[in-house]
Amino acid sequence: MLINISDQGSEPLYLQIVRQVSAQILTGSLPQGEMLPSIRELARRERISVITVQKAYEELTRQNLIVVRRAKGFFVADLTNRSKASLARSHCKDALEKPVRDSLSEGLDLDTILAIVKEIHDEANISPNQKESE
Repeated sequence: MLINISDQGSEPLYLQIVRQVSAQILTGSLPQGEMLPSIRELARRERISVITVQKAYEELTRQNLIVVRRAKGFFVADLTNRSKASLARSHCKDALEKPVRDSLSEGLDLDTILAIVKEIHDEANISPNQKESE
């Protein structure tokens, strides 16, 4: 499990862990049944507090992305592709709700918001080679 934690941004450290581990689970790069590092091991490796990792693991457990096996550790939950898609959709909706509501209250219409989302999508899908040639 690879994660990249930074204390430079505004996102809390535990949420960085949740977001990155969640993404790896939902994309399948962390397969079901895979054992995660122990709380202490991850805290030591990332040089962060045990409490921070514990909070992240609790949130991942609450989201049903990981499970605890007593005396064995934390494991990626067995999720169907449908469950993964549903969770990814839910995460997307949660992340977009406030910005969409704010944009609507600032006078943007749905077509403009959708055009902006498409623009962001298109920019995110440009390969590094395409960027260099522009």
